[in-house]
Amino acid sequence: MKRFTFLISLALASLAASAQVTVSEPWVRATVPQQKATGAFMKLQSTQDAKLISAKSPAAGIVEVHEMAMDGGVMKMRAIEGLALPMGKAVDLKPGGYHVMLMDLKSQVKEGDAVPLTLTFETKDGKRQTLEVKAPARTMSAPAQSPHGGHSGMKH
Repeated sequence: MKRFTFLISLALASLAASAQVTVSEPWVRATVPQQKATGAFMKLQSTQDAKLISAKSPAAGIVEVHEMAMDGGVMKMRAIEGLALPMGKAVDLKPGGYHVMLMDLKSQVKEGDAVPLTLTFETKDGKRQTLEVKAPARTMSAPAQSPHGGHSGMKH
């Protein structure tokens, strides 16, 4: 029995050592007919230093983690290998900044659709965590919805 208790404690300790990432306020921008790409946005927070290393979705043929940044006075968007999640600090994925890019969409993403996303995170020691997220689709003009209602800090 002591050995069994030890093994359970060891298993729980190893689970606690992996990144514990939380996702809040996920959403995907709704598209118009024939549009082949859109962005997914959310807030990420980790209990230890980690990074978002990949994303996938059955709604898109290609899914990448992207950043938008100024380059020589021009705003450019590009794929990145990973998005750092510093321990305890919320990282916003939002329009005009970091986001998950869904390309080669299988069909139009309509307002109210729930778009499934699989996010993969990695800690400095190489441990991985995968989270399944259902991100509701909304138009840019729709107000953000928090679990408590209201505008969730959006500026108009």
